[in-house]
Amino acid sequence: MPPARPAQKSLQHRTIASAVAEEVRRRIVDGEFKSGFQLRQDALATEFGVSRIPVREALMQLEAEGLVKIHPHRGAIVSELSMEEVQELFELRALLEPRLLKASAKHLTEADYERLSQILQEYSSELRAKHVRRWGELNTEFHNVLYQHAGQPRAQAIVGGLLQECDRHTRLQLSLTGGMERAEVEHAELVRLCKSGKVSAACALLKKHIEDVGKSLRNYFEEHTKAT
Repeated sequence: MPPARPAQKSLQHRTIASAVAEEVRRRIVDGEFKSGFQLRQDALATEFGVSRIPVREALMQLEAEGLVKIHPHRGAIVSELSMEEVQELFELRALLEPRLLKASAKHLTEADYERLSQILQEYSSELRAKHVRRWGELNTEFHNVLYQHAGQPRAQAIVGGLLQECDRHTRLQLSLTGGMERAEVEHAELVRLCKSGKVSAACALLKKHIEDVGKSLRNYFEEHTKAT
């Protein structure tokens, strides 16, 4: 049997592409690469010490996630969501996430609640330390733990993508619109309601929580647009 070099080479490219995608994703979400910033394949390849092939694959992956747009003549550009797109993202979240919570809440274990408590404690610490990057990561993990027992893999995959797309905007909302303390309180209340078996109330709070974050972001964008 001939050696499986082509497969190994393909796997290596995918592994490198994933690593490049992870770093570029971090920079976009952290705001190092602003909306409209041109991501040049040759510059990224030189910086990461790789060929352009995994860089191209990484950019295509980020385009699928909604973080990058690839134009025929301009190349890859960090995408900029309009107010309409932000509204759509949060409307989808408000539609799907309460459904997932309703299906998952009754199956949450003591270990799950212990992890949720740890997340809330870490969120509180990072809030005081103003570590913006961790806010988004912890927010995403918090929601994923709540929904993990829903038994609806397609909906969970969609929500996972929505949470990822919303990450940089969630951080913006938390840091610039005074939503940090409110998020902390509402997350703790969600856990309390689920643990006490008040799932309907938890779902209602979750829906309102998501809608309010979206509304806060839209208001911020509108005011920022007027100011500029």
